[in-house]
Amino acid sequence: MAKTAIIEEPGGPEKFRIVDREVGEPGPGEIRIRHEACGLNFIDVYQRTGLYPLEMPQALGMEAAGVVEAVGEGVSHLKVGDRAAYASAPPGAYTQARVMKAAQVCPLPDAISFEEGAAMMLKGLTVQYLFRRTTPIAKGDTVLFHAAAGGVGLIACQWAKSEGIRLIGTAGTDEKCQLALEH
Repeated sequence: MAKTAIIEEPGGPEKFRIVDREVGEPGPGEIRIRHEACGLNFIDVYQRTGLYPLEMPQALGMEAAGVVEAVGEGVSHLKVGDRAAYASAPPGAYTQARVMKAAQVCPLPDAISFEEGAAMMLKGLTVQYLFRRTTPIAKGDTVLFHAAAGGVGLIACQWAKSEGIRLIGTAGTDEKCQLALEH
């Protein structure tokens, strides 16, 4: 059994209930992960308030980091005892442990804490999508990045610097508080 934060109807944080849920064993292509830290993101709030409707009852949370407890048949990139992290659907990260598709989980290097792993996955995947899939960028390119002061912006700045990309970032939401940041 795993303690799990669920909601049964949309609303504020007072709608959370802690329940015991059966975790089960992983099937083919799945792993069971024991969470050490869970991320909190705007999408979790949007789902909780009903802005993004979900079937109820529902455990929330899209990203977490922890230790692999069990591995199903056919999983080769993770093994029992590995540190791992993920950011993916379906929601359900607000729990002590869960079974999920192994393809959505990646190894977490020892140099990255569970807390950092749980907090960065969704943001890092967003930057990967922007830099590699939306408009591929490369060394020597210049990028204007709006809202560079948030979590996604921080990772974008670090990623750009590591690859020799000139990033000009803005911070703030109105003209009076916009700052130009350049590394």
